[in-house]
Amino acid sequence: MWLFISGMTTMGLVVASLFFLRFWRRTGDTLFVYFGMSFCLLAVSQALAAISGVPGDDRSWIYLLRLAGFLLLIVGIVSKNLRRSTQ
Repeated sequence: MWLFISGMTTMGLVVASLFFLRFWRRTGDTLFVYFGMSFCLLAVSQALAAISGVPGDDRSWIYLLRLAGFLLLIVGIVSKNLRRSTQ
């Protein structure tokens, strides 16, 4: 059951990533690129956690991908706000 739920979560993250990348193609706003790539990293980390079969204590390297995804979100939001304040 856990593997099924993890697969559904991965699929949802991939769909969100594709939506953000589609919005980026329409608008050209780089915030959508940051969000799309961030959700892609989160999907990869979720999939690796599900299919790796590594016990919980030994998968700490997978969380580095999640950290990179969240940092990418923060960078995107901060850069968008800095661009808005300088205009």
